[in-house]
Amino acid sequence: MASTTHDTPAALKPFAPPAPGEKVSARTWMAVAAGMLGAFMAVLDIQITNSSLKDILGTLSATQEEGSWIATAYLVAEIIIIPMTGLMTRVFGMRAYMIGTTSLFLLCSTLCGFAWNLPSMIVFRMMQGFTGGALIPMAMTLVMAKLPATKRATGMAIFGLTATLAPSMGPTFGGYLSELYGWPSIFYINWGPGLLLIAGIALGLDKEKRQLNLLYNADWLGIAFMAVGLGSLTIFLEEGNSKDWFESSFIITFAALAIIGLLGWAVTGALRKQPFVNLGLYGQRNFFAATALSMAMGMGLYGSSFLLPLYLGQIAGYSPMQIGEVIMWAGLPQLFIMPFVAKLSSKVDNRILCTFGLLLFGGSCFMNAYMDATTGYDQLLLSQIVRALGQPFVMLTLSNFAMNGIQPKDMPSASSLINMTRNLGGSIGIALLATALTSREHFHSQRLGESVTGFAAATQERLAALTQSFLSRGFDSATAGDMALKAIDGIVRREAYVMAYNDGFFLVGAVLFACIGVLWFSDKVKAPSGGGGGAH
Repeated sequence: MASTTHDTPAALKPFAPPAPGEKVSARTWMAVAAGMLGAFMAVLDIQITNSSLKDILGTLSATQEEGSWIATAYLVAEIIIIPMTGLMTRVFGMRAYMIGTTSLFLLCSTLCGFAWNLPSMIVFRMMQGFTGGALIPMAMTLVMAKLPATKRATGMAIFGLTATLAPSMGPTFGGYLSELYGWPSIFYINWGPGLLLIAGIALGLDKEKRQLNLLYNADWLGIAFMAVGLGSLTIFLEEGNSKDWFESSFIITFAALAIIGLLGWAVTGALRKQPFVNLGLYGQRNFFAATALSMAMGMGLYGSSFLLPLYLGQIAGYSPMQIGEVIMWAGLPQLFIMPFVAKLSSKVDNRILCTFGLLLFGGSCFMNAYMDATTGYDQLLLSQIVRALGQPFVMLTLSNFAMNGIQPKDMPSASSLINMTRNLGGSIGIALLATALTSREHFHSQRLGESVTGFAAATQERLAALTQSFLSRGFDSATAGDMALKAIDGIVRREAYVMAYNDGFFLVGAVLFACIGVLWFSDKVKAPSGGGGGAH
């Protein structure tokens, strides 16, 4: 370890934050804003294909089940690269790494638009995830490393916006773009913010010396274990429901690989003096509570963004553009709320603010747990606005909890771990909800089927009315009777699905409410407003 003492101070220099009273230059704000743009773009690309998936699959001649790999490939790559961001920043310098990874991200995005079949799309999406994933923790690292303590609440407020706005706006952007210009445009749109990001980082950050020798001394065994563990866990979660979980040897294999990889990562991280990411941060009570809550927040964010578009497409029959118009109301009000939350966070105990946010966010999910087959834009508007009001209170305060008391040298690790945990929470949430939808739909179909029998008077009346309706349209009696039975079966299935969606929203709401108890295990935190660091 002779090289460690020599390399460490220089390697960690970019992460030492300015003095609390130091004035922030326009250049620094430009770099921070560029970083936020990158995080927004990377998170947006997780969700942006959802509303255009039908068109993409049609062009690539792929089935719905095969198409799930378009999202899975991106998520697997993104979750592997996030913990490596701190190491890569030390090796190449913040400026060079961000410009390089953004340039590659834009190239990979363009290749996604040119994909000619499903395998090519999956490969290009994975490359897009590897290059774009780093942009998420980098945005938080920029706030912590480049802004003094007094300005960090503002920086974290903007970062919180990127993390909550992007999942809400992804389906909206995707729906509009694919309907107006075709699905490849959802990938080409990255060029606008991407070029602005490169310009902002190039002008806002100084060049740093590369330290390629850190690559030779890196914990490559730990990195290999991490890649296998997180990658396998993401595949297990994303593909589990469609492959019937442990009934599939494919899923059992990836579950085993996930356990081996994650245990190997934990062991190598504990044994090395300089691991590539400091897992010991989980031993700090505040950080552990913040990451646990961040995982639950990921479940809430991505879970609600998964359920609502699915319901609107399947039950309400909405087009991608109409779905986008509903979803955007969970995003737009946040623009006006976040500055207000940033100010409050330096005056009020953040546990109180986070509790308020969780009550609103969870409450909005409970509001969606009582939908029927006629629920649409008008009925969903209020719950979407309540969700938008709650999310900033949670996202900003969680960032404050996580980063409170973190040493400058551990900032990249902390940033990587909390963002990785949130994305993992999203994957867990979607896997849970997809499974719950399937099982609860079967359950409700059986329960409804017990009531809707040929012996029930109400069923007989409805069948007679429907048969008469089909007869009046010119169908013969046998066909009319058959169509009436199919119509009744369709109504039962539709109602069972609506009940299953309601159960899904109830589950998300219950998880968010349960988080309030976990939250109060953490220390009292306020965002710094005067001269100090995070106040306990």
